[in-house]
Amino acid sequence: MLSLEGVSKTYRGPRVRSVLADVSLHVGCGEYIAVMGESGVGKSTLLNLIAGLDCPDRGEISIDGAALGALNDNALTRLRREKLGFVFQAFHLLPHLSVAQNVALPLALNGVARAIADARVADMLAAVGLASRSESRPRELSGGELQRVAIARALAHRPRLLLADEPTGNLDAESAALVLALLREQVGNTGAAGILVTHSPAAAATADRIYVLTAAGLTLKSAP
Repeated sequence: MLSLEGVSKTYRGPRVRSVLADVSLHVGCGEYIAVMGESGVGKSTLLNLIAGLDCPDRGEISIDGAALGALNDNALTRLRREKLGFVFQAFHLLPHLSVAQNVALPLALNGVARAIADARVADMLAAVGLASRSESRPRELSGGELQRVAIARALAHRPRLLLADEPTGNLDAESAALVLALLREQVGNTGAAGILVTHSPAAAATADRIYVLTAAGLTLKSAP
């Protein structure tokens, strides 16, 4: 589903900084992997490249058979909207919308019919244990509940690839454990490929495989 072949990225400015060096990675449908690494090593850059928000200097990235380097800006935007789901540390929910309206956003952007969208929103909120909070506003929810809404929103349009960037960084240990279990479960249930970027060994341990990103590249740390 996701393929990176020899991907490298260097930022040039007052100081040349090589962030990624010859990174290769393959993630299939239903697989859930974790990428660990120290701060500043390039984890967020890796996600930005996979999402088509930045371009590698060398190498090729493909999602669902489409080479990102061959797509123009409009095609990249369409790919992100239709095939990618994002879960961030900071939730990024719209405060003036209800929980259900937040989850429905990617469906509206993809032109899904209202009746189908409503049913899918209800299914996703039930899956994350928040069916009773559909009309609540984000300010009325705890941090763990906000992240569960973010997961529902990320998966509502049934993306082919889920990208989670430090999704438990703002949560207490109990909420973090629940969110991590939910991410793993939902990736398996939807058949999406999932990438969890984290500095937490406990979070990484929930994945099928763990990779470590360093200045030298990406290496497999452990697998089942």
